[in-house]
Amino acid sequence: MFASIATLMHKRRRLALLAALVLLVLAGAVGGSLQQKLTNGASDYDDPSGANVAARQTIQRATGIDPQQGYVLLVRSDEKLTADSAAPAAVAEAVKVLKARPEVKQVLDFADSKMPTLISTDGHSTAVVAELGPLPSPGDVDAVKALQAAVAADPLLAGTTLVGGATPGHVQVADVSTKDLGLGETIALPILLVLLFFVFRGLVAAFIPLVGGIFAMMLAMALTRVLTTVTSVSASAMDLIFALGLGLCIDFSLLIVSRFREELAADQARGVTDTAPALRRTVLTAGRTVAFSAFTVAVALSALLVFPLPYLRSLGSAGILTVLSAAFFALLVLPAVLAVLGRRIDALSFGRGRAASAERVVRRWERLARGVMRRPVVYAIGGVAVLLVIASPMLGIKFTGVDSSVLPLSTSSGQVAQQLSTEFAQQPAAARIVLDGGASASAVADYATRLGQVSGVRAVSAPVALGADHQEIDVALSGQPLQASSLTAVQQLERVAAPTTARFTGATADFLAQRASIGDHLLPAGLLLAALTMLLLFLFTGSVWLAVQGLLMNALSVAASFGMLVFVFQHGHLGSLLDFTATGALEETSPVILFALAFGLSTDYNVFLLGRIKEARGKGQDERGAVAVGLSRTGGIVTSAALLFVVAIGALGISHLTFIKELGIGAAFAVLIDATVVRTLLVPALMALLGKAAWWAPGPLRAFHARFGVNEGGSVEEEPAAEAAPVADPDLATSAV
Repeated sequence: MFASIATLMHKRRRLALLAALVLLVLAGAVGGSLQQKLTNGASDYDDPSGANVAARQTIQRATGIDPQQGYVLLVRSDEKLTADSAAPAAVAEAVKVLKARPEVKQVLDFADSKMPTLISTDGHSTAVVAELGPLPSPGDVDAVKALQAAVAADPLLAGTTLVGGATPGHVQVADVSTKDLGLGETIALPILLVLLFFVFRGLVAAFIPLVGGIFAMMLAMALTRVLTTVTSVSASAMDLIFALGLGLCIDFSLLIVSRFREELAADQARGVTDTAPALRRTVLTAGRTVAFSAFTVAVALSALLVFPLPYLRSLGSAGILTVLSAAFFALLVLPAVLAVLGRRIDALSFGRGRAASAERVVRRWERLARGVMRRPVVYAIGGVAVLLVIASPMLGIKFTGVDSSVLPLSTSSGQVAQQLSTEFAQQPAAARIVLDGGASASAVADYATRLGQVSGVRAVSAPVALGADHQEIDVALSGQPLQASSLTAVQQLERVAAPTTARFTGATADFLAQRASIGDHLLPAGLLLAALTMLLLFLFTGSVWLAVQGLLMNALSVAASFGMLVFVFQHGHLGSLLDFTATGALEETSPVILFALAFGLSTDYNVFLLGRIKEARGKGQDERGAVAVGLSRTGGIVTSAALLFVVAIGALGISHLTFIKELGIGAAFAVLIDATVVRTLLVPALMALLGKAAWWAPGPLRAFHARFGVNEGGSVEEEPAAEAAPVADPDLATSAV
């Protein structure tokens, strides 16, 4: 197949590029509307089969109110307000503006509801709260914009009233994410171009991976836009498409372009002028490795599809489409580009004596590999110890959810959340309990009494009928929704024996349900990921040990990144440098996404290295010699690829949203650890310790691999000269940094 691709792309290179250009235009037309179709509601974090969702649906059917939606208008008053004060004109106007909105079902202010907790402690601010009906995306965006416009146009409210609450909070999370993504692109793309220029020591070669990344992102956006027609896709998918599309396409392009230049140099040394053989060998070797690498990353991201939460599923789906888009460019567009360019791939290059300089770099990597293999026990134990020390903080990992408090103070919802938490009496969390019909009034009353005896409960409301078949009991807690005391209290409430089926909802219960759903699906997702990773690595290498080793090395890389996240984000170290305020916990879904993403990227770099080791071994090198050749030929490429990927995905670290920042910095750290400590030290050390045993597989599995495995025989050409050791890529000289 790969030989056919190389031949077709060379013969029909101009037609292939024209088709790619047409596809790019179509992708731009389709994907241009993606941003308007993305969602960012609280329901994205729900398990649709959860009891909390059923409780909310019951409340909504009976009252028309969606408990996950809401507005809060924070009104500043010149006169000091008290519980007995009449509502000032601005408050009355805020109530009027809210009641005029069609989605508003109920409005509460301190005067009518007799709730002094809606007045700030200094008496100069008050919150006017509105409960809403259902607002599916993108209707919530339009509703929030309309409310903001109404407040800004009202002379009594303009300049003194802030718009916040659950619904504006989720809308503004998406807005901040979009703005941060634009800023990240603005910063990352020029930096990547400069780095690529120095990696390739040429402008033409440097532009190819960057153009490929843009192509992959646009294609992934178009495919994701199609996906939104059948399912909801979270706004965070845009961040993943940017980071993963750009990073992976640069990785794949770097591997293929470097190999093409290496093969061109080898042909030139033999006096071969035709570029077709070099392209064919490139696609057969590097192209095959890229295809397999893309498949492994896609398989890793598919583990997110095991989770029922729409947020995780949508990111898994968008991630898979992005990986496929990057592979499409690398395997079907890039070969046509190289066929057209030929030796002009080195146009606008700089530096003399590049071949000699590159050969010195290759020898340095080879010396490093052989140095590690001379003392494999020391490096193996030392490398594992370093990673375990870095990973150790994860033993105290804690989790939290996402609400308006994650927003920066530049947003109105962020300001409202901050002022409610610091200038108002503590707003108690509420657990809303929906009881099925069938219980007697005395049994329900007894149940309510026992609920009030639970530690951490402030008050229990009288049961309220929800139609003919359900009743609702509201329980006020003494802490805020995501505080440990509230979480413990709701867990204890759930253990109180109910006279009939009881379902819990509210911010605290919803978070507990989310955590339980993730916990229930974590083991199946992990086992699926482990099994598929081992299967793919076995199909690629034919070795049981290398499959197990890959799994263990990936686990170490991911554990180290988790430890770093806990140290930085949970404990608050480097908070001022990275511009965030520690909450004492990690956002619950970020480690799940990071696990799948980092696992896939680690396998990706593992395939890069093992592919070249296997190729060298197939050409007659002994075990240690093959490892030395493999590391010397890929060390610079993997290091450069890791550095470039860190810039691409690390751009998410500038986000003002801490959970996006966690994902970007965590993935960047995992890539760095994997490309340095793991691939440079641990893999050579372990393979040296095992020797030939590293390639062991039992007879039945050897037969299975012979029939279904990946044959890295692409380097075996019809040209005998191709068996000679290839000339070093002149542009790996700067890749050794």
